[in-house]
Amino acid sequence: MSANDGARPGDAPRTLVVVPTYNESLTLPGTVGRLRAAAPWADVLVVDDGSPDGTGRLAEEMGEADPAIHVLHREGKQGLGTAYVAGFGWALERGYEIICEMDADGSHRPEQMPDLLARISADPRVDLVIGSRWVPGGEVENWPLHREVLSRGANLYTRVMLGMPVGDATAGFRAFRAEMLEKLDLPSVSSQGYCFQVDMTRRVVEAGGKVAEVPITFVEREAGVSKMSRNIIVEALGKVTVWGVQKRGRQLRGLLPGGSTGASAR
Repeated sequence: MSANDGARPGDAPRTLVVVPTYNESLTLPGTVGRLRAAAPWADVLVVDDGSPDGTGRLAEEMGEADPAIHVLHREGKQGLGTAYVAGFGWALERGYEIICEMDADGSHRPEQMPDLLARISADPRVDLVIGSRWVPGGEVENWPLHREVLSRGANLYTRVMLGMPVGDATAGFRAFRAEMLEKLDLPSVSSQGYCFQVDMTRRVVEAGGKVAEVPITFVEREAGVSKMSRNIIVEALGKVTVWGVQKRGRQLRGLLPGGSTGASAR
């Protein structure tokens, strides 16, 4: 249980948690129920990609019972990244001030969401808070060794290539300040999976935003099927490499006579 223990902070900003789903009928009710108990001031938006197992219908039933739960239906499986972008757009149109990400499968402990919200509320300079597995106090449970090696290696490679001082850039447990999301060109985001999380972190940093991390416990899903695939890993490796090369190119040009060292070269 979070140290915040579900208590609503004074003058809490309007908060929405975006939860993408595809065939998560076994896990969604428990995850959202725990989230509503842990952070009752936060609304929930389920973004469902036409799940064949009826997740979308189940989410609608949950929304009928709890007006803080909303559902955005999409046609067919369009991917994690576009689901979040659609959810962000939905939230911005309705004036939410803090917009969060969380998995539907229970891997992110809903009881730790108040920790992310407390951190972003405590410092108005912070634009993105990441629930991190790889900072002191963070941990993973029930993960095979090869998954931990892959995640740690991917984050190390990301730090080296992009120069971002972020311990867990691939994490999907997050809280964004709406003002920052409005600065980003969200329709241009095409990355999926882990790469989407890296892409969003990169964009926040390049826009001059401040990123903070809080330790979390990540738990391997106990029900349903993982969406991890080889294509997701290949996409992330390829795009991070391209972004890193482009960044180094901008830095080198900035060192030449007449060059510029703006925010994009940091």
